Amino acid sequence: MSMSMFRSLSIFNYRVWFVGALVSNIGAWMQATAQNWVVLTQLTDNDAAAMGVTMALQFAPPLLLVSVTGWVADRFDRRRLIMCTQSALLVLAVALGILLLSGAMTLPLMFGFALALGVVTAFDNPARQAFVSDVVSHENASNAVALNAASFNTARLIGPAVAGVMIVAIGTGWVFLVNAFTFLAMIAALLIMRPHELAARHRRGGGARLADGFRYVAHRPDLVVIFVMVFLLGAFGMNFPIFASTMALEFGRGADGFGLLSSFVAVGSLAGALLAARRERARMRVVVLGAGGFAVASTLSVFAPSYGAYAATLVLTGFCVVTTLTTANGYVQTTTDPALRGRVLALYMAILLGGTPVGAPIVGAVASEFGPRMAIALAAAVALIACGIGVSWTLASGRVHRHETRRFRLTVDETRPITTIAPEPEDFSDEIAGTTPIPLPPGERATPRATPRPRHGA
Repeated sequence: MSMSMFRSLSIFNYRVWFVGALVSNIGAWMQATAQNWVVLTQLTDNDAAAMGVTMALQFAPPLLLVSVTGWVADRFDRRRLIMCTQSALLVLAVALGILLLSGAMTLPLMFGFALALGVVTAFDNPARQAFVSDVVSHENASNAVALNAASFNTARLIGPAVAGVMIVAIGTGWVFLVNAFTFLAMIAALLIMRPHELAARHRRGGGARLADGFRYVAHRPDLVVIFVMVFLLGAFGMNFPIFASTMALEFGRGADGFGLLSSFVAVGSLAGALLAARRERARMRVVVLGAGGFAVASTLSVFAPSYGAYAATLVLTGFCVVTTLTTANGYVQTTTDPALRGRVLALYMAILLGGTPVGAPIVGAVASEFGPRMAIALAAAVALIACGIGVSWTLASGRVHRHETRRFRLTVDETRPITTIAPEPEDFSDEIAGTTPIPLPPGERATPRATPRPRHGA
């Protein structure tokens, strides 16, 4: 395996940050699993709508406060700011654990905690994004993001399964307390770092980034189509906590069964991230096919006759989602003007995250009223619509033609010539990490074309 894949780990500050982030991410996935299970089974009588509201309250603040939190990340010392946000998240986790262990937790209290977690996270995310770009040099930025992707997906694989076993063995309250302990790893990493080796870099506020990105995207119909598809999938398709928890209950499984289902999604996600590294470049047709694949996988989930069969469909679902989002992420990065790439990517992430507060309560209400299979069917229908939008635009753009020699084969032309640029992600959020391909050793990569042409296609 090529050591170049791990070159960012040769930097002391990034190395301690990486270890702290890995431990913290595992704890975060554990807490998310426990929180959803508590809302569904302890605070309500299997009310998926309440889970949808909890998710909306937690995901809305990062979007609504983006201009303020971006300014704060630029105005104050980021390392100390992250210490403050991580300490606040630690306190919230301890409070949640104590309230659950003492039996004092109520649904309104959990809603309040979800909102508080969302507000703190809103300040934590942009600070971490900007700070990691201070830790590594510009030439190591892409490598650092790729390593973050590996860390994020590893944590996603381990965290839910561990949380499920812990809930069954010792109770949900202890999961929150263990997560609180993992924040100490991040705080310790920040304390151990060498401040004099950090290279501060100016970063524009989120509000300005979104506004500039919006103006650019408005003149790129291909990006508009990508963003619409991503919003639909983010709003209605990526509500895995609701789907997996309610289906686990339908199959008579407990928290361990729910946690294992979440890890099955992660297996598919990891496979999708690895396969994305084999592609020569991001193509829009893969985004469209990925959305169609998600619709098929969700339809299979609707008719899954057993827990094992449903778990198998989740591997395919995770694979299709990450394939779609990784390719969309790469397409946005590699076809956007370098001067505007960070701002367009900020808009992309805002649209992806902004779907959850809109779709989660709706999906939760459908699951609560009509059952989880109907909620998954809604996700499949919306994914099919997203795929249809992509196909319709491809056909309407006049790029699809019959093959010159083969009667039943079609060819797809480029929209317009745009020089493909090397992807150098500017953001380091967990959401970026979750949609970043994981690099393979050179021998396992797809063989590049002999004469690559500076263009992009569908």
